[in-house]
Amino acid sequence: MGHRCSTRVTGVDACRRGWVAVSLTASPAAAVSAAAGGPAAVTVDASLGALLAPDLDPAGTTVVGIDMPLGLLETGWREADRAARRLLGPRRSSVFAIPPRAVWAESSYPAANQRCRELTGQGFSAQAWGLRAKLLEADQYRRTCGHPLYEVHPELAFGAMAGAPLAASKHTGPGRDERRRLLAQAGIEIPAGTPAALIGDVLDAAAVAWSARRIAAGQAVTVPAVPQYDGQGAEIAIRF
Repeated sequence: MGHRCSTRVTGVDACRRGWVAVSLTASPAAAVSAAAGGPAAVTVDASLGALLAPDLDPAGTTVVGIDMPLGLLETGWREADRAARRLLGPRRSSVFAIPPRAVWAESSYPAANQRCRELTGQGFSAQAWGLRAKLLEADQYRRTCGHPLYEVHPELAFGAMAGAPLAASKHTGPGRDERRRLLAQAGIEIPAGTPAALIGDVLDAAAVAWSARRIAAGQAVTVPAVPQYDGQGAEIAIRF
């Protein structure tokens, strides 16, 4: 779906302080060229709603991507996660298998893991459970904000920029340098002075903004090609 009148795109990632956003002024008609980028504006807020409020205009022309699972099934596993893992090769561990909605209603990991086994026949990772608070916040925002959010995985975005999944982790110096270089080639410069503790999250948010630029231009890849839908009829798919 294209948003030809959009002049602003935003990528969001979770961070220790809450959420971080990278916003770009972009020309959707030239979304994949370096000229389509521009100075990246970085903002941080404890609340997703407060973070995004300045970015959203009444016409809804700002395109917002977020690195957080959106859409939960009643039973079974999301095909978007399985498909993304197949595409990512060496970076596949960065995609968590996301269990059904009822699992996230539990208040502890042991109870959630047991509920997951009841609904799917297997458990899920403690790392995925660590997303719970942010996942539920994003889910609530998506269902009530009146503005679409698009799920994006930054490693898929970086892989698309590079032509193949990246070998080095973002937690290493070479991995961060490579991601900076790929973003710079796409016209996205990370502001000088970005705190070291935040740099990995800012790099991911910038990659999500790159994907939001492609979404705005109708050029993004959708995984899976035929999306699933949750119990509220909302799409479950990852774009990049």
